[in-house]
Amino acid sequence: MTDTGHAPDVRVELPPVGRTAGARVVRDGLLWAGGLALLLLSVAVAVTIGPARISVPDVWSAVASHLGLTEPRLTPIRDGIIWNLRMPRTLLAAVCGAGLAVCGTVMQSLLRNPLADPFVLGVSSGASTGAVVVVVLGVGGGVVPVSAGAFAGALCSFALVLLLSHTLGGSTDRVVLSGVAAMQLFSALTSFVVMTAADAEQTRGVLFWLLGSLSGVGWGDVWTCSAVLAVTLLICLGHARTLDAFAFGQDAAAALGVHVARTRIVLLCTTALLTAALVSSAGAIGFVGLVLPHAARALAGSGHRRLLPLTALAGAVFLVWVDTLARTVLDPQEVPVGVVTSLIGVPAFVLVLYRTRRST
Repeated sequence: MTDTGHAPDVRVELPPVGRTAGARVVRDGLLWAGGLALLLLSVAVAVTIGPARISVPDVWSAVASHLGLTEPRLTPIRDGIIWNLRMPRTLLAAVCGAGLAVCGTVMQSLLRNPLADPFVLGVSSGASTGAVVVVVLGVGGGVVPVSAGAFAGALCSFALVLLLSHTLGGSTDRVVLSGVAAMQLFSALTSFVVMTAADAEQTRGVLFWLLGSLSGVGWGDVWTCSAVLAVTLLICLGHARTLDAFAFGQDAAAALGVHVARTRIVLLCTTALLTAALVSSAGAIGFVGLVLPHAARALAGSGHRRLLPLTALAGAVFLVWVDTLARTVLDPQEVPVGVVTSLIGVPAFVLVLYRTRRST
């Protein structure tokens, strides 16, 4: 694939020295500490919002008792609402937001495309198709997990995007157009499988889940997605300098000693695995990976060692509040999370398109 497009507003920064380096370390520390504090506060407050009246001290008390730090003081019903219902959902929202934001950041850097994210490039749609094939058609005879089907679908979708974009010339615009085509194709395949092989009740549940739903999740989903996110973030941070080098284009990165093909395969497969894990638990949630990386770059710059953790924190806080809005705005009816993120993401998508056009 050739690099004839424009990079996502990337400025490569030389390592600072002296007093400037110390000031930047302090600034980064304040940003990360502030982001982490905001995330913890957001989770604590979001858990209190709902039909049953829960206070922030109740949340801390429930968490402390389950961690063995204090004796239980809440009633079993109130403790169950916090620990078994609201806490797993809120934490999974944070993990999904962080994961999708990290995937978007890596894809935008590798492809040098400000519009790249798992949803726009069809990776989420492919993962949805793979998950539905396992759940509805029973492929694998109950032995193959949903996450494995989602991973296979995500890889197939992204392989199709790369093939189409390479065939059409490989420019950054062609990558986005190929992603849109793949997204429509796999969305159609998913709808076909659901409409022809699922009964009415299963169809309703699957379609709601495909729009992005965090209802009914448990601690198992939280631990699985958190583990995949942690591994992905470590791998991406280990390639931070390599991602910085891609700002110059793949030819310049190769001249700097980067093994371009191997790096792309490793990072794209890693992000596809994370996307598959998130989709298998929460469905397809769009535009988080598109919007949040641009917002984080405005705060942290384009150096990926600083950018990736801050983007993860921003995505986590964002989706915690989006999920809270989705489950309460039409109470007792719930709005799919993907619908809310799309309502927010589409205007941001248009803004990014406008900025990209102005820079060309």
